[in-house]
Amino acid sequence: MSFLYLLWRNLTRKKVRTTLTLGSIFIAFILFSALLALKTAFSAGVDIAGLDRLITMHKVSLVQPVPIAYQNKMEQVDGVARVANAMWFGGVYQDPKNFFAQFAVDPERYLDVYPEIQLSDEARAAWIANRTGAIVGQPTADRFSWKVGDKIPIQGTIFRRPDGGAWEFDIVGIYTAEKGFDDTALVFQRDYLTESFAGIDGFTGWYVVRVSDPDRSAAIAEEIDALFANSPAETKTSTEKAFAQGFANQMGNIGTITTGILTVVFFTLLLVAGNTMAQSVRERISEIGVLKTLGFTHGQTLGLVLGESYLLTLLGGGTALALMAWVLNSFDLGGGMFPVLYLPTWGILLGCFLLLFMGFAAGAIPAWQAHRLTIVDALRRKG
Repeated sequence: MSFLYLLWRNLTRKKVRTTLTLGSIFIAFILFSALLALKTAFSAGVDIAGLDRLITMHKVSLVQPVPIAYQNKMEQVDGVARVANAMWFGGVYQDPKNFFAQFAVDPERYLDVYPEIQLSDEARAAWIANRTGAIVGQPTADRFSWKVGDKIPIQGTIFRRPDGGAWEFDIVGIYTAEKGFDDTALVFQRDYLTESFAGIDGFTGWYVVRVSDPDRSAAIAEEIDALFANSPAETKTSTEKAFAQGFANQMGNIGTITTGILTVVFFTLLLVAGNTMAQSVRERISEIGVLKTLGFTHGQTLGLVLGESYLLTLLGGGTALALMAWVLNSFDLGGGMFPVLYLPTWGILLGCFLLLFMGFAAGAIPAWQAHRLTIVDALRRKG
């Protein structure tokens, strides 16, 4: 306890300097946690992408529709277990700021290829039976205070109703999903869209293909694309992971950007913390000599300075890391823009490693100088 008290007294000797250094470390780890959570949000679809799922889209672009007639032909391919179609709706609820994804799908097929979606049997049956029925993720339902039985008006931006009015959806179920899966979408029956918007009756946006053997995914993808080669709507089939990665990359290489920012921040912070420790040791050279005179060994003085460095970084960075882990993992802060926003376990462990590394790196040189200092040199020099 006396050793810890000594560390604390050394830190509080220069209160302003210590406070500013603690603040710098605190802000750096707040930034670290926030950037890591954003990186996780952008890559969430990539990380949880099913190994047994393929995505088939138009060869030119995702915005180009593909014929719905392809569905039955794709299911005849050896190794294909189930095919589901999906189309982006892109509607607006009350205000353009209220963004969340909406998809038009075949309910039974969609739930078959996405077992991650957790929906009660009653809600599943109600969705299939109700042409205007829709299911919505729990976070979005909580966001707008929706409940089962509500009728939700959504104004179409891509698909406008002939009468100019809003599309009305009956909420028949609220679903949840495993951590990392996007559980914020509103998903409704494709038939409801096509019966009022005849121009897309024979088309869909893309296909989700579930395969029986993930090891054959590449071969199955080639076979699917070969079916429609030289047709008016050629296809491009890739793994769901590759599809999600390509979609995320449209926002830029978030991983590289995040790594670059954090590298600059931590390098700068290391210089700040190292300078603080070096200056603190220089000011106490004569005191270190007194400690060695009183019986402190070279190893104890090294541990004293290194312990001070660790205490400084752990107080600043540890507090920030714990605070951000609690806030990000306890509250739904993502909203529509970031459906999945949390600090993963590996991110917390990485933060702990960086804390330990920074504490050592900032205090290593000053600690070694204190270790090598002789009693005569220490008492001769002034801080």
